[in-house]
Amino acid sequence: MSARLTIRLAVLLLAALALPCPADDTPSVAFDWFRYEGRDPQFETPPDPGHYQNPVLAGFYPDPSIVRVGADYYLVNSSFAYFPGLPIFHSTDLVHWKKIGHALTRRGQLTFENGQGISRGIFAPTIRYLEGVFYIINTDVDGFGNFVITAKDPAGPWSDPVALPEIDGIDPDLFFDDNGRVWVVHNGEPAGEPKYQGHRAIRLWEVDLTNMRLVKGSDRIIVDGGVDISRQPIWVEGPHLYKANGWYYLSCAEGGTEEGHSQVIFRARSLDEPFVPWAQNPILTQRDLDPDRPNPVTSTGHADLVQTQTGDWWAVFLGVRPYVGNHFNTGRETFLLPVTWDDGWPRILAPKTPVPWQPQRPDLPAPTALPRPQTGNFVWRDDFNEPALDLEWVRVRTSPTEWWALDADSRQIRLDALPIALSERKQPAFLARRQQHRAFDASTRLELPQAGGVSAGLAAFQSAEFHYFLGVRRVSDGHEIFLEQVRDGETNELAQAALGEGSAQIVLGVEQEGARLGFYYQLDGEREWLKRDADATVLSTQVAGGFVGATLGIHARRSPYSE
Repeated sequence: MSARLTIRLAVLLLAALALPCPADDTPSVAFDWFRYEGRDPQFETPPDPGHYQNPVLAGFYPDPSIVRVGADYYLVNSSFAYFPGLPIFHSTDLVHWKKIGHALTRRGQLTFENGQGISRGIFAPTIRYLEGVFYIINTDVDGFGNFVITAKDPAGPWSDPVALPEIDGIDPDLFFDDNGRVWVVHNGEPAGEPKYQGHRAIRLWEVDLTNMRLVKGSDRIIVDGGVDISRQPIWVEGPHLYKANGWYYLSCAEGGTEEGHSQVIFRARSLDEPFVPWAQNPILTQRDLDPDRPNPVTSTGHADLVQTQTGDWWAVFLGVRPYVGNHFNTGRETFLLPVTWDDGWPRILAPKTPVPWQPQRPDLPAPTALPRPQTGNFVWRDDFNEPALDLEWVRVRTSPTEWWALDADSRQIRLDALPIALSERKQPAFLARRQQHRAFDASTRLELPQAGGVSAGLAAFQSAEFHYFLGVRRVSDGHEIFLEQVRDGETNELAQAALGEGSAQIVLGVEQEGARLGFYYQLDGEREWLKRDADATVLSTQVAGGFVGATLGIHARRSPYSE
């Protein structure tokens, strides 16, 4: 066997295993900076004094769960197959949120294997607190199943997962009763065969917290189907238990996470009694509004409630902001609204009431130093001049080795050009941040690749099967810029352009305006458009499916056949 053939077979084997080649054999590409600017029209007018902007967390931050500890509030969101997982936020006023870390930061805590879809992985979490310990109970749908992790500091580190194999469903909630008993409620199978598509149940278990296991034989169904099973309600899920005013309240999502989404409420005097639904359910929905209304918020639900130190009640919940029809690229976002009480029942919004964009803010003191904004129009830039990655950066799935290197002195980040494309269900060399606006501009500056078979640039990513890659590559007579679209898993090159000689770096950019994406490049300060009318709906949940929003970031790759 020739030396050339031996090398080629070795490279192909490494690509198949999704393992990066050793650093000294792997070409890399340096990026100088990444810039993101939000330009949403509805954010152009800032809130009046005493008001705040919804959503409070813009972009792909779904299934929010919240807990108060004294005067501090902590919030966690679903993260699916992105890593690090379970972003953690802190606030003192429920309006301004600072990302303080992630609960899943080590590869041993989760199992995001090759082949896993981007909307698998980590589903809806619940965060709770008891006697100096924070708890997150959650589901890794293709790995550990349901599990609990703990931390003394919500910023981390968090423990390794403790599995709860008895739970057969998703969306577990942990409830600490004031009598010292501990309970889990979760979405699970109904008794017997499901009566219709989407027929689910809410199950209740007692927990032995000392040994972190469910009490055998304590399992019972407390909601079958939803509020009224005769109407065949679908996908009752996301349950949370609370105790207030002498009642146990059970709040659940119902109707699926699309336009029919809603939040419903039940209550009982004790956990041994049947839970009774409120006659005026749902307590939150937007499905009863005109779908053609201007500037809508849709698909609201998956709420969690919290009582402030002043006695008021508030709810965080997910919703989406379509830009045309029901197309949205920003994913399911976190909204905040006050909770009112009606004859002993909590309500988030009255029927046929649109989610307000700029409600009156909570009666809580604003922070003296405002954190980096997570809503409204803002500019975010990373010059890669810190020793660690910014908390905004995430990757898809996990990898056994790192494939990037930060150099704070040269103010660059260098990505290894792995033989893994974005269209593969592995971990490509792709660092991403969430798209948080319906209208935005994102750009990066990078060096022109010099190795054969290497391309690098800017990606707008929804999944392996739906994304764009604006890249630059070396060709025989210089360099070439290209735009690649992957739709339904099929790859098409939409545009190419030859680049002149004499440049060592290039700026690549993408902007969204309505249903249009524009892709551009700059060599000497002058913006050149490669394509101005690419279809933005390729990155929408309605087209691509799943539960995540689009992300934007930097990517490097090489052909597995290159040497």
